[in-house]
Amino acid sequence: MIKPVFTEKSLKAAKLGNYTFRVDPKMDKKRIAAEIAKIFDVHVVKVRTLKIGGEKGRNSRGRNFSIKAVKKAMVTVKEGEKIDIFEESKKQKSK
Repeated sequence: MIKPVFTEKSLKAAKLGNYTFRVDPKMDKKRIAAEIAKIFDVHVVKVRTLKIGGEKGRNSRGRNFSIKAVKKAMVTVKEGEKIDIFEESKKQKSK
């Protein structure tokens, strides 16, 4: 499971060659690099990971809720290579 993260911060980092993905918490860095290279046909230089723990709690109505744990991977690709899904489309001027 590899899903891209589209936020203002991740899109700004994507311009510098650093792409952010949400990955399966069981994946290690080597497997993440191999999957990204295979899916997007790029050379991965560096992978940094961040675990965000799950939460359990109670909302204002007294109902229990839980949020699953996730893992993010910040992937740096070889200089000059890009992942197209992170490219912002240019808005055309209307007449």
